[in-house]
Amino acid sequence: MNQGPVIALSGGVGGAKLALGLSRLDLGEGLLVVANVGDDFEHLGLTICPDLDTVTYTLAGLSDQAKGWGRADEGWCFMAALKQLGGESWFNLGDGDLALHTLRTVALAEGKNLTAVTRAITRKLGITAQIVPMSDDPVRTMVQTADGPLAFQHYFVRDRCEPVVTGFVFDGVAAARPQADFMAALSDPDLQAIVITPSNPFVSIDPILELPGVRDAMATAPAPVVAVSPIVAGLAIKGPADKMMAELGMPSTALAVAQHYGGLLDGFVLDHGDGDQADAVAALGMRPLVTKTVMESLQDRVGLAREVLALARELGG
Repeated sequence: MNQGPVIALSGGVGGAKLALGLSRLDLGEGLLVVANVGDDFEHLGLTICPDLDTVTYTLAGLSDQAKGWGRADEGWCFMAALKQLGGESWFNLGDGDLALHTLRTVALAEGKNLTAVTRAITRKLGITAQIVPMSDDPVRTMVQTADGPLAFQHYFVRDRCEPVVTGFVFDGVAAARPQADFMAALSDPDLQAIVITPSNPFVSIDPILELPGVRDAMATAPAPVVAVSPIVAGLAIKGPADKMMAELGMPSTALAVAQHYGGLLDGFVLDHGDGDQADAVAALGMRPLVTKTVMESLQDRVGLAREVLALARELGG
């Protein structure tokens, strides 16, 4: 069996679930989870990296599975005091979560890059897999709306995804350099698979794909690219992907996600509820796999991860 690296491109909650499943397949440091940083922002003087932190907390066994974000058993004394003092309180920061943000902000101010800071944090938390930012350079997602542009967290958290979306701009992406370990893994001759997790295609995965050189490197990589649909039976399992698709004039279907990624994919994974779209996916030149993609338990996460890797190995010969 090929023991080369596996790359997983991830946003937050949905991507982290599949990343956790992959981390249970004895890949060790061979699993490289590349997290979107387009959602990152500076708030109350702190550098906040929501997707990186969701993946980190999930793989460390610290995530709040009920809320889908933040740490489990979190305290909220800081937020209560902030509100009492009239501070900006639309973005919740738990007491334990603040430790990570503060540590990262201090380390970045000392000149360390985001990769080094993330590596130090993940090792302290006992995570064996490599979790890296898509870039050490700042990229910020701006959501274009009918009422003007919004920084992603303002759209997503403050305004609760209510504005009508007309497009997306990734500020800084043209000048950003893809993370070095990510690019090295894409050209590793032993690479097993590139997995696009079931994260939002527009604001979680596209920022990674828009980094200079990434699409070309994925297209020429020695391993197949397999994506898992974040849309099941017309709805997003988590987040506003289905709403965005409707507002952009796209059908909210798994097939539309496959079409969005286009010729980049070798395989595409659909839920049983979308099995009737498998032939149309195959017509796009991708190998469809119809299975259970809704990850309700750890067993579901591991099972889906195993099936995705099996598909990649078949495609890779």
